[in-house]
Amino acid sequence: MKTYICEICGDAYLGEDRPSQCPFCGAGKGFIKDGIEARPIVNEAIEVDERERGNLMKTLELEMHAVAIYQCMAGKTDKYEIKAMYKRLAKVELEHATIVTKVLKIERPEAVEISCADSEVENFDETIKLEDDASKLYATFAQEAVNANIKKFFGALTIVEREHIDLINNYLSNNKQ
Repeated sequence: MKTYICEICGDAYLGEDRPSQCPFCGAGKGFIKDGIEARPIVNEAIEVDERERGNLMKTLELEMHAVAIYQCMAGKTDKYEIKAMYKRLAKVELEHATIVTKVLKIERPEAVEISCADSEVENFDETIKLEDDASKLYATFAQEAVNANIKKFFGALTIVEREHIDLINNYLSNNKQ
């Protein structure tokens, strides 16, 4: 058994093989390093400029909104698989918010309750919209970033959010059969 550490969130995974994605923040395999080699961005002293700080604060707001909406969506379905998926998405989004608070050295805001649709398909559509908006925004933030670690963070988030779209599209295509 080995210790693998995510360079985005800094969390450790214990296992025989490197996971394909960080089980905590969803970052891809390329960000998962052998424990001794890892240099997580959350452990680095990161100087952010005004634009990066603003982009990180927008990210925190967006991620906390996603946590709340996914918790609502988990409560609206009778299908355990969908409920578990939304709970996992909420945890991943909460991890993204936590990374922002660590980088900025601020407290994480409390999650608020948000209403969502009763329809699974409507919630899938809303999830795709949220994730698409987030991935596009994070791609822009990655381009705007001056700090290499902030650029890495937003690059990783862009991919993670796109993968969430793929996940939901798989559910939609399987429901049409």
